[in-house]
Amino acid sequence: MIEIKEFIREEIKSIVFYNIEDDESIVKSKLLDSITVVDLIVSIEEKTGIHIPTIEATENNFDTINKIVAYLDTKK
Repeated sequence: MIEIKEFIREEIKSIVFYNIEDDESIVKSKLLDSITVVDLIVSIEEKTGIHIPTIEATENNFDTINKIVAYLDTKK
């Protein structure tokens, strides 16, 4: 999972030009908006091959890198 964490971190950095920690908020803090979250999800889907339904793209699943990784773990 270190590889996917690093991938997500780099994707976020490419969007906001900011390094974030694994437990740092990206949605609540408004670092990412709805459009950039969709961009991140598309990138994750392409990297992992895991389909992420729009209804599951919630703050609970996508607010931190650790939450994203935990969500992806449920999809394997």
